[in-house]
Amino acid sequence: MSVNIGVLGMQGDVAENIAATRAALGRAGIKGVVKQVKTPGEISKLDALILPGGESTMMGQMSLVNGAIKTIKDKIQKGMPVFGICAGLILLSKNAKDRVVGKMNQPLLELLDVRVERNSFGRQRDSFEAEISAQPIGIAKSRGVFIRAPSIEGIGKGVQTVSKFNEKVVAVKQGNILGVAFHPELTSDVSWHSHFVSMIKPQNNQKQQNNQKPKQQKLKQNNQKPNQNNKK
Repeated sequence: MSVNIGVLGMQGDVAENIAATRAALGRAGIKGVVKQVKTPGEISKLDALILPGGESTMMGQMSLVNGAIKTIKDKIQKGMPVFGICAGLILLSKNAKDRVVGKMNQPLLELLDVRVERNSFGRQRDSFEAEISAQPIGIAKSRGVFIRAPSIEGIGKGVQTVSKFNEKVVAVKQGNILGVAFHPELTSDVSWHSHFVSMIKPQNNQKQQNNQKPKQQKLKQNNQKPNQNNKK
């Protein structure tokens, strides 16, 4: 098994997510490539994608300009696993507003059926690190860094609440989409990236399996012919 994982490199914690994902692959004993991606061509070849923390409006605008946002949306709709972290969570959401400013005019993928409040825990000076539990996905204890972190105010059907902090929803999962309000990549804990890695099914392996099926069917048919002749 070999996987091809990309970290959207428009802006944000790219290097930290690459390092955390490589560590998660190593722990799982899975071979793979983890790299920064920006263009539609690079994104189209991925098995999975991380939308890192940063500035969601800037990430969305830059992805819109170079056409990457359309490719990202198409790939996710076709089942590619995606991990949205802080700004990435906002970008994935169907609806987002700022705690102070209110409704924001920013590009959104509108794939994750949640309503997100930006800067829900305060501004940059209010940043903090905390212990996070996510029992629904098997993470008993982890660490997360909250930097201008959002929270999830509303959840649609099919969205699973994965973790709460101070009664606010800070992590959710919807099919092939994992979203968190905090930054797990800024700690030494790779539990979240490990769970994300477990969601990935490499495209190349799927293609090989599909290509093998007709060959196997032909072999079965060929093996049956002598038996039919013998019966005659």
